[in-house]
Amino acid sequence: MTETSDHTSVPASVVTQIPFLVIFKDLTHVFSKDAIGREILGIAFPAALALAADPIASLIDTAYIGRLGAVELAAVGVSIAIFNQASRITIFPIVSVTTSFVAQEDTMEKMKEDEAKKNKLVHANTLAVQDSLEKGIASPTSNNINQPQQAPALDAKPSSGNKEKKKEKKNIKSASTAMIIGLILGLVQAIVLIFSSKVLLGVMGVKPNSAVLSPAHKYLTIRSLGAPALLLSLSMQGIFRGFKDTKTPLYATIVADVINIILDPIFIFVLHLGVSGAAIAHVISQYFMTLILFIRLASKVNLMPPNFGALQFGKFLKNVYINGRCLTSCNIVHTKMKGGLLLARTIAVTFCQTLAAAMAARLGTTPMAAFQICLQVWLTTSLLADGLAVAGQAILACSFAEKDYNKVSSAASRVLQMGFVLGLGLSVFVGLGLFFGAGIFTKDPAVIHLIAIGIPFVAATQPINSLAFVLDGVNFGASDFAYTAYSMVGVAGISIAAIIYMAKFNGFLGIWIALTIYMGLRAITGIARIATGTGPWRYLRGRSPSSY
Repeated sequence: MTETSDHTSVPASVVTQIPFLVIFKDLTHVFSKDAIGREILGIAFPAALALAADPIASLIDTAYIGRLGAVELAAVGVSIAIFNQASRITIFPIVSVTTSFVAQEDTMEKMKEDEAKKNKLVHANTLAVQDSLEKGIASPTSNNINQPQQAPALDAKPSSGNKEKKKEKKNIKSASTAMIIGLILGLVQAIVLIFSSKVLLGVMGVKPNSAVLSPAHKYLTIRSLGAPALLLSLSMQGIFRGFKDTKTPLYATIVADVINIILDPIFIFVLHLGVSGAAIAHVISQYFMTLILFIRLASKVNLMPPNFGALQFGKFLKNVYINGRCLTSCNIVHTKMKGGLLLARTIAVTFCQTLAAAMAARLGTTPMAAFQICLQVWLTTSLLADGLAVAGQAILACSFAEKDYNKVSSAASRVLQMGFVLGLGLSVFVGLGLFFGAGIFTKDPAVIHLIAIGIPFVAATQPINSLAFVLDGVNFGASDFAYTAYSMVGVAGISIAAIIYMAKFNGFLGIWIALTIYMGLRAITGIARIATGTGPWRYLRGRSPSSY
């Protein structure tokens, strides 16, 4: 063991002269089905299914819309970029805070129930002993014999009451608050997008005389009607995550996506509604998801608080914009960071993609159509690595809290190695898939030609993208929120300049070069924290991680 300056012991087995080498720990065991491997896959697999469900549906949407032509594909692409940017900025901090508050309240309610049951049992036993003494049945010696005989009968009552309590709904005030805030934000977003859609499309580079403007305006306007359902459903997903229930959101997402996929061809081709039909199908599926989540949540939680004053609007707003909170799945680590940083990171992550879409739109209809197809494939496959990121975050958070640094090192190295291998596999799959399957998305030769230019970047960056996403999870698991926020803002600053410059001088190719730089910088800054043994990774150099 190594003694640190604050007398915290760090196992000598995890101290290394070169912290970067921890990434290669147990490299030959990357495919092993040992305890850590099973734990990672047990969390990552369902998480990946949930995270990939919506992007896959969007990819299928793109294939349907591509049949209409390059103009419609470009219109939908630029509209989705605007809608997604607005949604992520609006709801992401609320979802994070909701998960934290619900987990805290749920844990406290369980502790209160356990304490109440314990007190009730002690009180019942005390009354039984007093009753025996008053009747003259018990004596100092006989009491020891009689009391155990009475205890089982007394225990049966609380047990019966416990079964009844399980049927009772939970009183989680933050759940109602989160849903009301989500609904209000959704209504605000819908109103803003509907009335400013043409202005926003202009900012994205769609000119007033462009053929893209009319279908883009229709799609964005109709899609905006689903904003209240989207943000309400996301707030409810945050509540379910607070209960550690990931199956219900997965079920609701899959049902909604299936509905969307079925309705798309009906509205687009049978009813001849074009891009408007695609938007209507998406909105209907979104409201179905919200309905499913609401019904399941209403069966578990009292969604109406006893009075309006019981709602926690001030608490939510304070922690979103002043202190961003993160409570890990093990309900042990509770970390605060400036809410401004949390919001800044969210904007930085999404803005680079939105700007890239805007620069593609400025290049014309054909480049925007090709960019939309490449971007959807790029994001859909890359986001599969987010399942490993979720697993890494959950395991590392608990391991850091328990000061199990051997497990921290093993889990971090394993998820990073798995992420890189996954990226290599996706690189081959995406490269071959786009090369031979571009015709699934469009029949326009000019669009297919530009897709061919983008394939090397979309495919070759998969290992980089996977590492970047997994590293986010690893650093979140280490509660290194301030570093991830500051580094992401710095990465965004460089990437924004690169996107503008490269798009101006190298067009479509330049945009993909800039996006490659963007993801590369995300991966480099993510791994730099571990490689230098700083912040929470100081233990790799024998120093306490608590002192950073």
